[in-house]
Amino acid sequence: MWLLFMDFVLLLVVLAVFWILKTKDQQRRITLLARHLSQYSIEKLMETVSQGYARALGEGSPERQTQVWTYLNSSEQSLSEQLLRLATEFAKLEAAQTRVSQLGIAIPFADTLFPRATFDLRRALSVHAQGIADAVNNSGQQPPKDRAHTLLAELYLLQHTCHWFCRSKTVASARLLARHQTSYAQALAAVAPQTRRAYESLVKG
Repeated sequence: MWLLFMDFVLLLVVLAVFWILKTKDQQRRITLLARHLSQYSIEKLMETVSQGYARALGEGSPERQTQVWTYLNSSEQSLSEQLLRLATEFAKLEAAQTRVSQLGIAIPFADTLFPRATFDLRRALSVHAQGIADAVNNSGQQPPKDRAHTLLAELYLLQHTCHWFCRSKTVASARLLARHQTSYAQALAAVAPQTRRAYESLVKG
């Protein structure tokens, strides 16, 4: 009985240490990303654009859709410009600060323990910034409704990457599904082909 009790206590200690280390690692990542985002209005603009586009896509009137998309033009341009600047600033960081674990669950300092099972957030942000810029400028010459779907998917995938960096892929996917009723696979399938190719090549190593 005593041995069982000691085993139980040891398990609790191990779990507590694991939780403390995981929290410390995640807080470092959250603080790093938040410090850079605080210089911009990216999060507010993403919310404005994503909510506006989701509302427009639910409209039955093409005229009403056009009005909403026209109203959001300045927010789109500002978002695109700020994301490009963020990607440029993030590129100046050391690689050790921007590694993202490809493991599905949150393991403390997994990026340091398993450096080969990581991808670089600096490169991911560059992919996202370019994909969103292309969607905003309609480089693919898509019809308005198709362009809106593409831009939404690009924004959702960016959010997923940021949550993946701060927490884990599993948490990021759960948040995407809960917040936007969209799975990671659906978002990835809906972005522009060039974004998808670059992103898959990066995150799958």
